[in-house]
Amino acid sequence: MKNNSANINVKGKDQHTYDAIVIGSGISGGWAAKELCEKGLKTLVLERGRKVEHIKDYPTATKHVWEFEHRNQLTREEIEENPIASKCYAFKESTKHFFVKDKEHPYEQKKPFDWIRGYQVGGKSLMWARWVQRWSDLDFEANAKEGIAVDWPIRYKDLAPWYSYVEKFAGISGNKDGLPQIPDGEFLPPMQMSCAEEYFRDSLKSKYSDRHLVISRTANLTKSHMGRGQCQHRDLCFRGCPFGGYFSSNSSTLPAAEKTGNLTLRPFSVVHSIIYDEQTQKAKGVRVIDTNTKEATEFYAKIIFLNAATLNSTLVLMNSTSSRFPNGMGNDSGELGHNLMDHNYNARVKGKLDGFEDKATFGKRPTGTYLPRFRNFGDDKQTDFLRGYAYSVDGSRGPGSELSETVIGQALKNDLTNLGPWEIQLSGMGECLPYHDNKVTLSTTKKDEWGMPLLQIDAEFKTNELQMQKDMVNSAMDMLEKAKLKDIEEVPMDRNFGLNIHEMGTARMGKNPKTSVLNAHNQVWGAENVFVTDGSCMASSACQNPSLTYMALTARAADYAVKELKKRNL
Repeated sequence: MKNNSANINVKGKDQHTYDAIVIGSGISGGWAAKELCEKGLKTLVLERGRKVEHIKDYPTATKHVWEFEHRNQLTREEIEENPIASKCYAFKESTKHFFVKDKEHPYEQKKPFDWIRGYQVGGKSLMWARWVQRWSDLDFEANAKEGIAVDWPIRYKDLAPWYSYVEKFAGISGNKDGLPQIPDGEFLPPMQMSCAEEYFRDSLKSKYSDRHLVISRTANLTKSHMGRGQCQHRDLCFRGCPFGGYFSSNSSTLPAAEKTGNLTLRPFSVVHSIIYDEQTQKAKGVRVIDTNTKEATEFYAKIIFLNAATLNSTLVLMNSTSSRFPNGMGNDSGELGHNLMDHNYNARVKGKLDGFEDKATFGKRPTGTYLPRFRNFGDDKQTDFLRGYAYSVDGSRGPGSELSETVIGQALKNDLTNLGPWEIQLSGMGECLPYHDNKVTLSTTKKDEWGMPLLQIDAEFKTNELQMQKDMVNSAMDMLEKAKLKDIEEVPMDRNFGLNIHEMGTARMGKNPKTSVLNAHNQVWGAENVFVTDGSCMASSACQNPSLTYMALTARAADYAVKELKKRNL
């Protein structure tokens, strides 16, 4: 930390004391804020970025493409200035204000790692893809059965009621499909498959006993819910939805927290570290640096929820050193910073489908269909790799002609209204194992402008993930061939670790402080009034999208924290 002693904001400690502090306002931080405030705790939410208010601060939400100077495309200069952020599918002229710019927040890559971040109130909940499949015991038991890393300290039965709890509030559209690898949840009416997807679903059903195409369970509302409007099928979600048609902290959890009168939201607050009290053997507060003035301040609370997103939460823990925790808070095991995971999305295959020329899609459905895991599940046993993968599946049709600059008049109108053949594309989502040497560390020589050490990231997909990737491609081709598609081809993908934006691990849960950072209730070993419930807590990655699990873990931990607080155990 820079020497900010000359401009420390010295106020009475009482003015800076709350019942609870939440670090981060994204998907898990928003849930922590809602739960703690609704349970009666005066709660301070610290966000390092600017304030974003629902509806008011979505400046591009209702703009048409032609209203953007560059037709919603990035300029060459913007791409050159943001070689990492510009790789993200959601980083456009209409959304760039929600993304961290590469030069403003540097980090070090020991191996290629694309770190996509959103520093504002709401975090990446404003730009996420909203797919929310539950995990099952297939996932929670895998480490123990295979002797990989450490056993999860919880099972599906521990989280099932909390999955239901958060689904009911968030609003999840989907079907009850009766598939054990993605347990059913609390659903609003599902969105509809396209005719091509229905055809592919029926083909799979007729040719395989273990492959079931379903509509994705998605945090988009198919009817009004909890005071929010239903999805308008615009597929402009990443700009912020003025209807509240998808779940975000800004539209959902933070307004619920604010409604209680117990919320204090403080943007522009970089959390430097958590303060440990040697006498009580608990954390007593946090050190904060004002993003703009660099002024240092301390805030105090009985419990602290760390939800700054996987890598930043681990950075804060590593930076929270004391005589009790010389190597970072909760790091008695030496596992803090290790076991970084991200899903492997580097397998994509597509083909063309004859027929259905008289049909088109309705509106712009903001989700796809989902083919759950079938590898190393049931009777399937693979010898080349452990675990499994799922696919996102899209069946749609695009323009029928490449528009020429010389085409004008009626010929242009014909081209614009002419649709091409139906295509089906399968995009694999492969599980990544937790490897000890996939890790992050703090630079000992370089700091950012707020005095925080730069994060060094050293991670890669290894043999298991690469073997699985081959099978993802081969299986997709086999399924499309059996469905009689034509012009089947692999779509080359070369996404770096991190670009799939499902970074997990680095402060894992476990049963033993000698091998993990957090216990079964997401408490830091040795500082049990600190809870970490974002992606950093994960002990494995499964192949489902992880955000719903973060929500459920957060609601569960908040409930436990308040009960323990009332018992005076914290």
